[in-house]
Amino acid sequence: MANRHVQRSIAMQSLFEWDFHKNDPAMIEEIVKHNVAEFAAGTEDYSFTSRIVDGVVTYQADIDAIISKCAPEWPLPQIAAVDRNTLRVGAYELLYGDYEETPPKVAINEAIEIAKTYGSESSPRFVNGVLGTIYREMGEPMKNDNAEKARKRREEKEGVSPDEDAPAGESVEESAA
Repeated sequence: MANRHVQRSIAMQSLFEWDFHKNDPAMIEEIVKHNVAEFAAGTEDYSFTSRIVDGVVTYQADIDAIISKCAPEWPLPQIAAVDRNTLRVGAYELLYGDYEETPPKVAINEAIEIAKTYGSESSPRFVNGVLGTIYREMGEPMKNDNAEKARKRREEKEGVSPDEDAPAGESVEESAA
């Protein structure tokens, strides 16, 4: 299954169903298999879905604590089940995901899209707000990566390091001061 958006959606749907069944650990694997067969028939590789679901289940207490901290006006049991599980998927990818595979802003945007599809009218804003807060609390990892990549490409093209002209031990900014 090449479409990761579909796999995230199946992960959220599986976690939603698992949540409905009071988080019975014995049921999660069967729920995922059923949902893959139902929503992505013929799919042989659903490892991304499984990785998200397994990660959320493994780190659920930590993820839930962070969501609760970042949405203090909304006790977790009072958050709609779709929103709660969409937040869990997004938070898992932000906190424990591989940023080379899924940059933080992609994880947030994917969660917002899931909220638009399955949640209420206010779900996308709520999910964006909570995951945005988590992202900021994390120190906004990879925030400047595009600028950094552009700078490195420019340096490679020009064949010069920005610190070449700076005295030893100083950066360009320090030597210009």
